[in-house]
Amino acid sequence: MSETTKFLLDEKRIPEAWYNIQADLAEPLPPVIHPGTGQPIGPDDLAPLFPMALIGQEVSQERWIEIPDPIREVYRLWRPTPLYRARRLERVLDTPAHIYYKYEGVSPVGSHKPNTAIAQAFYNREEGIRALTTETGAGQWGSSLALACSFFDMSCEVYMVKVSYTQKPYRRSIMRAFGADVYASPSERTNAGRSILEQAPDSPGSLGIAISEAVEVAATSGGTKKYSLGSVLNHVLMHQTVIGLEALEQFEQAGEYPDVAIGCAGGGSNFAGFALPFVRNNIVEGKSTRIVAAEPTACPTLTKGSYLYDFGDTAATTPLIKMFTLGHSFIPAPVHAGGLRYHGMAPIVSALHDRGLIEAVAATQNAVFDAAVQFARAEAILPAPEAAHAIKVAIDEALRAKEEGESRVIAFNLSGHGHFDMGAYDEYFAGNLPDFEYDAEEVEKAIAGLSA
Repeated sequence: MSETTKFLLDEKRIPEAWYNIQADLAEPLPPVIHPGTGQPIGPDDLAPLFPMALIGQEVSQERWIEIPDPIREVYRLWRPTPLYRARRLERVLDTPAHIYYKYEGVSPVGSHKPNTAIAQAFYNREEGIRALTTETGAGQWGSSLALACSFFDMSCEVYMVKVSYTQKPYRRSIMRAFGADVYASPSERTNAGRSILEQAPDSPGSLGIAISEAVEVAATSGGTKKYSLGSVLNHVLMHQTVIGLEALEQFEQAGEYPDVAIGCAGGGSNFAGFALPFVRNNIVEGKSTRIVAAEPTACPTLTKGSYLYDFGDTAATTPLIKMFTLGHSFIPAPVHAGGLRYHGMAPIVSALHDRGLIEAVAATQNAVFDAAVQFARAEAILPAPEAAHAIKVAIDEALRAKEEGESRVIAFNLSGHGHFDMGAYDEYFAGNLPDFEYDAEEVEKAIAGLSA
């Protein structure tokens, strides 16, 4: 196996259960708070937005949640995904490190997002729901939910962050190909959107704004539509753990185990999906893998944010969640990694960071694209800008191993391809990519008044 490049699993090895890290945390997650009562929310508070099956998964303390057969049947279209040994990149870097990446770009829409989209559509359809609303940044989540709704004969309404709507036209084309209706956010279709446009007619939008619009549509539909979220929530992260669970088996094939596990982090879904099974092994089995989240300097939620109770959306309509946040009114700069432009971070990822179980680093846009192109020329896969943040950190780790003269095993989640991000690459090659930083004063204003 010394020269093996791809480590593959048979379809029978698709995980039969999702892993729920809440069962292995020394302390439970802080409760989600109702903004009106100040008390922990109950199932009835979430029922207008989510089916009861997903509400149950959100609060479950069971370690393993069985994956229904209809979901595993759809998973077979692309799962298990391959684990690659990046031998060519290792040679380019002249590093003693062994670099591996789990490649989620083989899914029908080119990212990890269908892992939860299929599950969410299934559970909604089981409870008689025929229509879903959602938001999307770069379009990976929106196209995934559109795909899932087409499988289960449901309609799909997507609010796409305006700057990405413009930057990535072919992602919205994919959504429409699968039958979804797609609107640039902020839009004139909702009270939340109109309110933002009155204050800032040229707003580039944000995931927080798009969430406000999608939640409003579902909440005012009289029960005919439910809301679906592509990241942040506990059940979403849990659905993504099929990535890391497969990777554990593939590392057994490779005869190695990661010293460092890396994923890009915006809301937290693809990072957690890859990393949580390794976090479990650190907690339960005494492993010592370093777990690193990679984010943009333009939206440095974990590296510069505060661990506070905040709203999940810009219009302050959601429950209050304890998370690392830059403030729900913070509008990140329009970097091309649209999926990482979120003011907050998943409660699970936030708690792990607060408790010192994971690390976080931030990278500038040009450094990320430098790494993406270097990776593409070595490994022949053009990564999405989001996933390229993980590549940047992996390359830095490999070069550090070279400097220190130590061999180590570095693994990262390559959560999607960049075939619909060519406008971003064109700007990079033309030298027109700005290196955005976050506005510290704006963040101070955005978190003022939030409670620890």
